[in-house]
Amino acid sequence: MTATGSGGQAIVVRFMDGRVLKGTTRDFAPNKSQFHLFPWGDENDKALNIPVGALKAVFFVKNYEGSKAHVTDNSFANATGQGRKLIVTFKDGETLAGFTMGYNPKNQGCFVIPADEKSNNARVYVVNGSVKKVEPATGQAR
Repeated sequence: MTATGSGGQAIVVRFMDGRVLKGTTRDFAPNKSQFHLFPWGDENDKALNIPVGALKAVFFVKNYEGSKAHVTDNSFANATGQGRKLIVTFKDGETLAGFTMGYNPKNQGCFVIPADEKSNNARVYVVNGSVKKVEPATGQAR
């Protein structure tokens, strides 16, 4: 099913404790400490208050299912994008390669556009508290 919803943005939130929620948001902002999530499947249900500090990341998705067969390409060999190339390693070991316009470790987090153009993630808001390290990426982007 395509990720749609009442004028909201389709997201998947991953908490640092491993929980995952899917739904839409209408009030996410990178400078706010919380936002509301309308659960997928019943968007008339009451919105959940989501504290950003408890999250690993907010994934702004193309659809909720993704592709089980897709293998993430964390290289920049075929990547096109603007901004700084970086590789984020989360505390749980997952890595994300992409482009950012404004990473600052003193901020709450930053948006990353995945280098993998076939990713189900249109963009990812990476919460700095869930990050083990951020490194500049090597390789040529086109």
